[in-house]
Amino acid sequence: MEERIKDRIKQELVRANTTLNPECEKIVRDYKGLFSDVIQENIDVASETGMPLCQDTGVVEFFCFKGADFHLAGPLERILSRAVKEVYAENPFRLSTVSDPLFERKNRMDNSPPMVHIFEKPGNTLEIRYMLKGGGSENLSRLMMMKPTATPDQIKTSVIHHIKEHGAKACPPLKVGIGIGGASEQALILSKLALTEEMETHHQDKRYRELETSIYKGINELEIGFQGLGDGISAYNVRIIDLPVHIATLPVGISVDCYLCRSGRVSFEL
Repeated sequence: MEERIKDRIKQELVRANTTLNPECEKIVRDYKGLFSDVIQENIDVASETGMPLCQDTGVVEFFCFKGADFHLAGPLERILSRAVKEVYAENPFRLSTVSDPLFERKNRMDNSPPMVHIFEKPGNTLEIRYMLKGGGSENLSRLMMMKPTATPDQIKTSVIHHIKEHGAKACPPLKVGIGIGGASEQALILSKLALTEEMETHHQDKRYRELETSIYKGINELEIGFQGLGDGISAYNVRIIDLPVHIATLPVGISVDCYLCRSGRVSFEL
């Protein structure tokens, strides 16, 4: 099972780096504005040659939902790290991780370690969601500790203001994830997890679903456009995930993904 997981993840990481997500590709192909020919040629060249869609091939982030009865011979983190090291050594993908984040910042030369989040659940299945996170989109991540009395409109205004000020730096149109509640670090993790949700999914609670739609419309009204050039849509979608929270706090995390949306999911069963 360990080798099966590693090999499947390697396949997925190659695919994500070289083939545009079909949901996004339809929108990109329909775009006829500035530099649309260059953007579409890039998709074709990557698919035909195996060259990456973007020179920033990202740090790999995993969200793993592991059944309590899904037993492995070794740590899941080790399997995922092996997959990342091998796939980035075997393909023309940029090595982007550095050790010692503050002083030497020396390149590790293997794109490790991946960022791994493991959540336990009942059963004997394993779902692994993954995301290739480039520096441009990662730099737009934000945590806002809002007043517990903040209204949905105030959250909407804060999110839209952040995207207005910085959204063009992350190669829009953007996929926007928002985490509301939990502790501060959980809000940010939730916002990233929201980026792995399928494009057409929405919050099950009507109130949150309406907030997603309202923020989505507000971001597109900014007219940031493809690559920040003011033409075409500014956001693919907005997705919110929430958690219970302390009575005196309201953390709101924001994460974005660039127009390539290099993410996916795979499942395994014992």
